[in-house]
Amino acid sequence: MRVVLSNSAGVPLYQQIKEQVGTAILSGELAEGSALPSVRALARDLRISIITTTRAYAELAAEGFIATVPGKGAYVLPLDSALVREQLLRRVEDGLQTALDAALRAGLDREDLIQILDGLIQAEHEYASAQEGMSR
Repeated sequence: MRVVLSNSAGVPLYQQIKEQVGTAILSGELAEGSALPSVRALARDLRISIITTTRAYAELAAEGFIATVPGKGAYVLPLDSALVREQLLRRVEDGLQTALDAALRAGLDREDLIQILDGLIQAEHEYASAQEGMSR
């Protein structure tokens, strides 16, 4: 797992860590039972405060992604399918809200948005079909 932080992202460092680790867990890059770097090791590697990594891990634990065992470290928990779905729905809603905000600034209406979304879905289907054809 690789965590990349940006001071210019406008997002707190702990949030960037939390999101990247959460994404790695949801994508399967970090499997159930995988050990995460210790809070101290991650802070050292990223050259940030231990408080920052502690907060990121605490929020991941509160959301059910990891468990921290004193003296042993942090481990990826089995994913609850309802939790995974809720997390993914939250990301979709956030993305759609960002898109809606931009669309309103651009003066787009509902039909414009539906047309754009339909075009994106079609492009994704075509890309997936092309990838499937290449793997055969």
